[in-house]
Amino acid sequence: MNSNVYTGNIVDLYAKRIFYGSIFVISGSIATIQETGPEKKNFPYILPGFIDAHVHIESSMLVPTEFARLATTHGTVATISDPHEIANVCGMDGVRFMINNAKNTPLHIFFGASPCVPATSFETAGATLKPADIEELFVKEGLLYLSEMMNYPGVLNKNPDVIEKIRIAQKYGRPIDGHAPGLFGEDAKEYASAGITTDHECFTLEEALGKIQCGMKILIREGSAAKNYEALHTLIKTHPQSVMFCSDDKHPDNLIEGHINDIVRRSIAKGYNIFDVLKCACINPVEHYKLPLGTLREKDPADFIIVSDLKDFRVTQTYIKGEKVAENGTSLLKYQQPECINNFNIHPITDGELQLQLSSNSVKVIEAKDGELVTSEIHERAKVESGNLVSDVEKDLLKIAVVNRYTKAKPAIALVKNFGLKYGAIASSVAHDSHNIIAVGVDDKSMCEAINAIISCKGGISAFEGSNGEVLSLPVAGIMSDREGSAVARQYSRLDQRAKSMGSNLTSPFMTLSFMALLVIPSLKLSDCGLFDGETFDFTSLEI
Repeated sequence: MNSNVYTGNIVDLYAKRIFYGSIFVISGSIATIQETGPEKKNFPYILPGFIDAHVHIESSMLVPTEFARLATTHGTVATISDPHEIANVCGMDGVRFMINNAKNTPLHIFFGASPCVPATSFETAGATLKPADIEELFVKEGLLYLSEMMNYPGVLNKNPDVIEKIRIAQKYGRPIDGHAPGLFGEDAKEYASAGITTDHECFTLEEALGKIQCGMKILIREGSAAKNYEALHTLIKTHPQSVMFCSDDKHPDNLIEGHINDIVRRSIAKGYNIFDVLKCACINPVEHYKLPLGTLREKDPADFIIVSDLKDFRVTQTYIKGEKVAENGTSLLKYQQPECINNFNIHPITDGELQLQLSSNSVKVIEAKDGELVTSEIHERAKVESGNLVSDVEKDLLKIAVVNRYTKAKPAIALVKNFGLKYGAIASSVAHDSHNIIAVGVDDKSMCEAINAIISCKGGISAFEGSNGEVLSLPVAGIMSDREGSAVARQYSRLDQRAKSMGSNLTSPFMTLSFMALLVIPSLKLSDCGLFDGETFDFTSLEI
């Protein structure tokens, strides 16, 4: 029987007090907590670990065991994880891959059953999860919740498949996550009344307050591409009982720098009450999802962190079930070589396949927004040469293409603004949610090279100038690496800088690119089947 004693300033989030004392841990559980005096200056603080209340681990480009090695260094002890990225590629086999890989790490990874696979019927995915699959994941795999219900039009229109998946979740008493960007008023009320309990897509305070009035919890998201903290942070003061923190999508270079601890630090710097902030970061997810997670009470699992102070929140030690898993920014978990699962069935393309003949140069353009997943539809005069659509660097109107990775098909072509490339192209097989190959570039040759580099690796991200370029291979489902997280982060950073040296002024060019095919986020996106209007939820023509 292993036993340890941890002494310091203990942060009791339930009593909203801090005292000096000792925590006695026996066999991975907290046996007793002993108070010996008032809070002492210059001593470390012991508090519950941080929880990412909504994340797609696949977006870190790391398998769960490697994600855990990075996240735990920042005091993360648990994640609420939606595996729909790999589910869209490999179906139930992909979900089971994530579940089984996660069993090899002490990080608490609570997976949900993904109801929107594929996310829409307007794109080509690698698999479909049916209502029976959702029930199987609840019954046989013990998953704790229904992941984000992205098909909010399906909820409002009472789509039979959508309603059946919600009914199954309710049958087993599982919470249901939401995803409804820009939904207001009666629509938001109807969406919530269907049983939806959370939303992480709010990008205005008005929207978030409206959904709270409908009884929903709001997840303040601060990820690599979508950053909603500045718009929503006042909710920490006004509605601390209704707020959680999440990253949603965190690329490896960002994950190596920080996680939920960054949101906590920023919130304290803004002057918010320490107990309100930590309630959002450590307690609300446990209570909402009924997680078997320690929150620093007697008889709890010994899941806690030690920080140097309650201002900078520098995490000195992270413990999960009494095991020290990280110390002073270094993971104590060992790298484990994962198996590779994939679904990639196409051969290289040619430059000519990226050509598109236009009869008119008056076109609709996807306007990307830095730090947001939403786009706008704008109208521009396209540059046409010999009847063929080409990029217009001077106006920053660049050709964008989506290539079906599951079967041979003609690439879908459109124009996008705000990527800023002056030469070359970037491409990625991380393209939410079906993960076909998406590319944006100045010329067809560079785009073709960037796409074919990914095809040759059966997944990756790439940056090319003509035939000169680099690719980060992602052999696990075409969206995750099989390498150590730190090495992936370094190469990703190099590619990110290369994209910026080619002219992009986006904060995260590859992350923004990956969302240009996400049809469930308005307003104009591109799937492998064509240009899509997220407002009417149907295809639209490129030419006006």
